[in-house]
Amino acid sequence: MKWTELCIYTTNEAIEPISNIIHEAGASGVVIEDQQDLFAEREAPFGEIYELNPEDYPEEGVRLKAYLPVNSFLGETVSEIKQAINNLLLYDIDLGLNKITLSEVNEEEWATAWKKYYKPVKISEKITITPTWEDYKPVSTDELIIELDPGMAFGTGTHPTTVLSMQALERLLEQDDLVIDVGCGSGVLSIASVMLGASKVYAYDLDEVAVQSTKLNTKVNKVDKQVVVKQNNLLNNVDTSPDVIVANILAEIILRFEKDAYRLLKPGGLFITSGIIQAKKQLVKDRLEEAGFDILEVNQMEDWISIIAKKPGESR
Repeated sequence: MKWTELCIYTTNEAIEPISNIIHEAGASGVVIEDQQDLFAEREAPFGEIYELNPEDYPEEGVRLKAYLPVNSFLGETVSEIKQAINNLLLYDIDLGLNKITLSEVNEEEWATAWKKYYKPVKISEKITITPTWEDYKPVSTDELIIELDPGMAFGTGTHPTTVLSMQALERLLEQDDLVIDVGCGSGVLSIASVMLGASKVYAYDLDEVAVQSTKLNTKVNKVDKQVVVKQNNLLNNVDTSPDVIVANILAEIILRFEKDAYRLLKPGGLFITSGIIQAKKQLVKDRLEEAGFDILEVNQMEDWISIIAKKPGESR
């Protein structure tokens, strides 16, 4: 079978929204090649080892790669992707070079290309994310291993926005908490929540591909009994009262449901938000406070911000 490699030259700021567009267009995963990764000074508190090959990165900016089957709809699909990316300008998202190239690859080359990008990564004190094909052995007795299927947006598991969310959950989640994961994507935060002690997680995403991805990955990690996965638009028509709501999505999307999050959370409950660019930090903080939240923490990793807010009331 023939595949087309779709290569998009853009910016770090546009990674998450463009990745979502690509997934909605039918690609089963995204490779992220960020030129800044070659020069970043990295702390490695969890013993990470970084081996980066300059030949795998663009000369400037960010390169996103995805693979689409060669069929009669390919031209239409690519046109829709281009239009959707251009529409991001309406949200003041810097698209950088905003160049798209296409090249044809064989199925065997496609499969090999995926595997070289996915290796086990320890992203917090306890949690390591590994692709399902890697024979990873835990290095400590309390290490939590999350296995993600390579065809279902695995890359989001190690993106700074996800890492910030994961580290917040590890520090703040309490035993038997009830969690809602808004925009669950691959399900990695839902899986982590159960492994960290949550009694139940409701995982919502508007994208059917993400819903199926979460269902698959919760089964792979044997937490599907504790995770209820549903296609849903943010918190619309939700009446569950959770202890924690986690949302790793764009700032613009967070600001569509911050009042619903406040209304649903139990007194003392936490709203863990991520996916926020530096320019939107103050706006999100202000809107959360206007909704009634107290801001507990503002954390940053690379260019990304995570804000942890609390609904006033008794401690959980």
